[in-house]
Amino acid sequence: MSCIFKAIAVLPALAAALLSALPAQAQVVTLTVIETVEIGTADAALDYALDDWTLDGEAPLAKNPQAPPLAIFGPFRVTDAFTAEMYGTVGSATPSQFAAMRAAYPDLRALRMIECPGSDDDEANLALARMVRAANIDTIVPAGGSVRSGAVELFLAGVHRQADSRAEFAVHSWRDDLGREANDLNDSDPVHREYLDFYRDMGLGDDVARRFYTLSNSVPFDQALYLQPAQLAVMGLLSVI
Repeated sequence: MSCIFKAIAVLPALAAALLSALPAQAQVVTLTVIETVEIGTADAALDYALDDWTLDGEAPLAKNPQAPPLAIFGPFRVTDAFTAEMYGTVGSATPSQFAAMRAAYPDLRALRMIECPGSDDDEANLALARMVRAANIDTIVPAGGSVRSGAVELFLAGVHRQADSRAEFAVHSWRDDLGREANDLNDSDPVHREYLDFYRDMGLGDDVARRFYTLSNSVPFDQALYLQPAQLAVMGLLSVI
């Protein structure tokens, strides 16, 4: 699910419909649905989103970084022996880059997701998420951090998942190579099972997995549902820090 978005409108009716599917205690939280528009190719969109960052397939460096990273592996920057930060999309090479980082820094325990707009390769993204889970790594989104599209699946791979109240998340339907989206397929299609099984493998209960999958697919691929950390916390997907 790879796409970058620019907010242009609020759709309260869809928010109300989504809230009706949540348990009573969750309904005190108001969903904000923001229609979005694509701004070009994935590379152009990422350049737009990051503005003053430098990409070219590597982790971008801020103009005034706090400290230089110990090492860079694709979208990952190692900041100390226990922590890495992530900037950029997941591509076909990202799982091998993560493996190389883990081999060089076996004590890594936390992945801070700073600017993560999604993935160019869904299979690679799910494979990477399983690697993160197997490595017992926590995922953290700090204040100002943004996790969107397929990057949300990667975030869910964390053994412990935390987000600052000022972080943002955005979800939307997946789209396959044939242009089909989740709601174009029958409920019994095995593709749905693949995603639901993934969520369960990441520790989500069956009910939560189904509700979150339905929520993600409630908006088309070229739009986005922006969610606050508190809304995901209500569903038991993270703890707010």
